[in-house]
Amino acid sequence: MSLRYSILGDDLQVLEVQLAPGESIRSETGAMLFMDDGIEMSASTGGILKGLKRAVAGDGLFITSFTNRSDGVKRLAFSAPFPGKILPLDLNEINGQLLCQRGAFLCGESDVEIKVAFTKRLGAGFFGGEGFILQRLKGRGTVFIHAGGALITRDLGAGESINVDTGCIVAFSRDVDYDIRFVGGVRNAIFGGEGLFLARLTGPGRVYLQSLPLSRLADRILQGRVVSSKSNSD
Repeated sequence: MSLRYSILGDDLQVLEVQLAPGESIRSETGAMLFMDDGIEMSASTGGILKGLKRAVAGDGLFITSFTNRSDGVKRLAFSAPFPGKILPLDLNEINGQLLCQRGAFLCGESDVEIKVAFTKRLGAGFFGGEGFILQRLKGRGTVFIHAGGALITRDLGAGESINVDTGCIVAFSRDVDYDIRFVGGVRNAIFGGEGLFLARLTGPGRVYLQSLPLSRLADRILQGRVVSSKSNSD
């Protein structure tokens, strides 16, 4: 039986899931909004080594499981961490695997395994903006990822490439090649405002992008606070 869910809201979305008796779902810690009585919550590392790998990657040490221990259908909800869109993806339809940026994973069915993945090339590791550690979602069933701002989907043909701001990548299918390239040109690097490096994604495969990464939102809020502080001091 497929997972029953609904996505509520527009820019500040909530995922509401209906769990049948005995059914479970897993999420990153801190994502749960509410849950009905009869749902049991359990936090686990999934193994010390796996937990430590997630912690090194910048994610939580623990993964939280929610299981319906009652005799009837129960509801629980997860909220996105900042404005954007929640995207449901069936891993069965994308060869059982998806690579995503740290923090993009919201929750997924109990059969989904959350692993740490490393990019293939050294350049992507040192200059990738978000780092060379990604999340690998592997298994069967539905996963939910979160994109900041608007969500853009691109299907790349074999050998087709796009250059993307490193923070704007949400996820991509397993066959997409990921690397980092220098912007080029002194003026572009210093005055272009896009950073020194861009991610180069090459098909075949599907790419999911976000218009408002959390790092960009945080920078704008910080700039606003600095300007406000200067105005108040004057």
